[in-house]
Amino acid sequence: MDKERIKVFADRLFGDMAGAMSAGLGFVGVKTGLFRAMAGKGALTLEEIVGTTKLHSRYVEEWLKGMVCAGYLEYEPGADTYRLPDEHAFLVASEGTDHFMGGLFCMAPVLLRVAPKVALAFEKGGGVPFEDYGADGIEALDLINRGQYEQRFAGHWLKALPAVVARLEAGGRVLDVGCGVGRVALTLARAFPRATIMGLDPDRESVRQASAAAEAEGLAARVWFSAAGAGELGTGEKFDLITACDCVHDFARPLETLKEIRARLAPDGVLLVIEPKAADRLEDNQNSIATMYYGFSVFHCMTQSLAQGGPGLGTCMGPARTGALMREAGFARFEILDIKSQVLAFYAVRP
Repeated sequence: MDKERIKVFADRLFGDMAGAMSAGLGFVGVKTGLFRAMAGKGALTLEEIVGTTKLHSRYVEEWLKGMVCAGYLEYEPGADTYRLPDEHAFLVASEGTDHFMGGLFCMAPVLLRVAPKVALAFEKGGGVPFEDYGADGIEALDLINRGQYEQRFAGHWLKALPAVVARLEAGGRVLDVGCGVGRVALTLARAFPRATIMGLDPDRESVRQASAAAEAEGLAARVWFSAAGAGELGTGEKFDLITACDCVHDFARPLETLKEIRARLAPDGVLLVIEPKAADRLEDNQNSIATMYYGFSVFHCMTQSLAQGGPGLGTCMGPARTGALMREAGFARFEILDIKSQVLAFYAVRP
């Protein structure tokens, strides 16, 4: 065996474990407000950080040292101070913005918590149902997507479909499939005050939270949510825009569900599909984003589909497989939209 290759791979293993620990420390930084407390403050002593956060000093000290070693914080030995660079704070201390990445940290413990169940499914089959991820699983998904949906969906992404925008401005109808806690539906309701919007999601807790948010914002008269499937809607229900955001690969009945969605589209309506961005060929997916997505797939997306007896399409479908699935469901046109994103792919699908 090549001893140098063994050494290089050992370093890689240490690096991967360090990444896992960095994600755990990052989760603590988001949940406790440590990143927010340090953002824009320059160099801070341990005592200043503890004084601001009111957290236990010994824990904060060890967290700071770990984040320095991970490269998240800068350390000045002479002054014994710690600094969160503005460029880092832009990504980890910016909840609610379209550039916040701290939600990814919140997903790490949710996924790894079910790792023993997933390992068992490798042997026994089946999978981990969505309900097993709990309330913090719903929260983590929302933290990952919220800023982008609220700040980019209506004002940027939807501009790629000007005819749809015009229809919604005039009072069109929208169906959001896999709506989660309702971020997309509520965002569209604010942007298009004459439109009516329905959100569907099989998870009743997500639907409850979405309905409560619509009520709180005074939007319940024209935005409503249901745990029903698209096939349970009345046959006369037609929509100008149907959205499926980060969920087609999760479907337990993808072909049947897409056929039901197609039946609910108006003749000139559009299905806007947003999926994780991945290449069609495995050899083109050897990067950190695809690695992350395959982890998401094994520990969440694929397994919760398999738990329902579904095919487990997996997070990294890529445009070729996605397009083939849409055509098999009876859609006539499949268009890759020219919307720039490092992590998301956008498709316009028409009957």
